[in-house]
Amino acid sequence: MTPEQVELVQSSFKKVEPIASTAGDLFYGRLFEIAPEVRPMFADNITDQRDKLMSMLGTAVNNLHQIEQIIEPVKTLGAKHVDYGVKDEHYDKVGEALIWTLQEGLKDDFTPEVKDAWVTTYGTLATVMKDAAAEASKSKKGFFGKLFGT
Repeated sequence: MTPEQVELVQSSFKKVEPIASTAGDLFYGRLFEIAPEVRPMFADNITDQRDKLMSMLGTAVNNLHQIEQIIEPVKTLGAKHVDYGVKDEHYDKVGEALIWTLQEGLKDDFTPEVKDAWVTTYGTLATVMKDAAAEASKSKKGFFGKLFGT
């Protein structure tokens, strides 16, 4: 991520923060539409999860300029997602729902440059989470699983 991309993500997210609840609802509505298989991973009432998502997203965005500060928490989050049954392909759907939500919420302010910055940012964080999830999965397989890759 370039400093310019970090600035674009941070400045555009400031426009989303006042409508965080609505953005969270849009996000989960879209996610469950394009990836209905993930719906059972969530409680029926999505309000708490929505608020956690927007808070976590805010923390990540606000610290992008010092990304080394958020890498470990992002890794921990990725490792935790293994227990929920999250697979690599789910990250792609989450990214798709996030970009769609930002486009809906920001309207004309969601320029091609802003979109590119968000795609890059999400891709970076999702890769960290996927790598941490893969490592966590390996460690759960035990000695023979690690040895034979099963």
